[in-house]
Amino acid sequence: PGSSQFYVSLEDNLMRLFGSDRVAKMMDKMGLEEGEVIQHSMMTKSIERAQKKVEENNFGVRKRLLEYDDVMNAQREVVYKRRRHALQGERLKVDIANMVYDTCEVIADTNKAANDYKNFEFELIKYFSITSPISEADFSKMGVLEIANQIYSSTYKHYQEKMERNAATAFPVIKKVYEDNSNKFERIVVPFTDGIKTLNVVTNLQEAYESGGKQLVNDFEKNITLAIIDDAWKTHLRKMDELKQSVQLAVHEQKDPLLIYKFEAFELFKGMIDKVNREVVSFLYKGELPSGNPNEIQEARNVRRPKENLQTSKEEIPNSDELAAQNRAAGQTQGQRPQVTETIVRERPKIGRNERVTIKNVMSGESKTVKYKQAEPLIDKGDWVLTED
Repeated sequence: PGSSQFYVSLEDNLMRLFGSDRVAKMMDKMGLEEGEVIQHSMMTKSIERAQKKVEENNFGVRKRLLEYDDVMNAQREVVYKRRRHALQGERLKVDIANMVYDTCEVIADTNKAANDYKNFEFELIKYFSITSPISEADFSKMGVLEIANQIYSSTYKHYQEKMERNAATAFPVIKKVYEDNSNKFERIVVPFTDGIKTLNVVTNLQEAYESGGKQLVNDFEKNITLAIIDDAWKTHLRKMDELKQSVQLAVHEQKDPLLIYKFEAFELFKGMIDKVNREVVSFLYKGELPSGNPNEIQEARNVRRPKENLQTSKEEIPNSDELAAQNRAAGQTQGQRPQVTETIVRERPKIGRNERVTIKNVMSGESKTVKYKQAEPLIDKGDWVLTED
């Protein structure tokens, strides 16, 4: 039905980077004029080789980016799994229990290794708002797992009692709002505070009333967990972007940037999970209704946020070669002055090492003819000078 014909210039980037220089030289020798169409199997093969090199290079770049993305994808699955549990609410109680145990284990491990009972007591008050159930003598005798299991039993029991108190405290307020005929609220916003920051919890008014305030406690756990995970994940993503850019410099130390990226990313993710556990546990144990005033309960409405001038796309992080090219280009344009090319002109033609030259002794006036490689050390000493024939 038809055919297509494509033309490629020898000055095209494809040919300039990967094509053979001898092709252009050969065309010049043949006397071909500029713009004349060249049809030859040698040119076709040269273009095919160039395209093959480009595709191989692009495949290597894509494969490398996929290896970097695999690290992020593994972390993303863990975080999204936690968010999904919090949204659905089915395994949220299990996740909170795991967070409490992990925090207990970290506190027991760090303080047992340092043999610091005072800091052990301080961290229990800081995160769980309880006094230590273990005496100093028992702390020095018991192992890390024994300490972690004992404080977990005490802290989780304290947490369950606290959630029941929160439901009992919030129910009279919810009852007043629900029984007030002037309020036609379906979903309400209840403020909770840990004494430092305040977070609003959205819950269904009818379900909170019918469950005696227990639905509010469940939504309290869900909202707090989601808010803290989302905030920590956004911060972690920024750190991962900075890490991906900084590890590219490892090539100058003869190290694999991907390997360093995996190690550092694991440490960052481990620190983020530990921080999330501590913050969620701390707020859940300290969170209280600021007051029992029903007037502070507001209807939950969908607030339309004003559009901000946000950048929706992010530039790809360049590799080491691209960074070097950018730095060279920046250095060349920084001065904003035209580059002056200095031409060096020889006073006399260049002499070959095996050419015979005439030298003359400055003291005795003696002259002799020798090869230049033999005369060069004598001339450097200053006793002989080169004379023109």
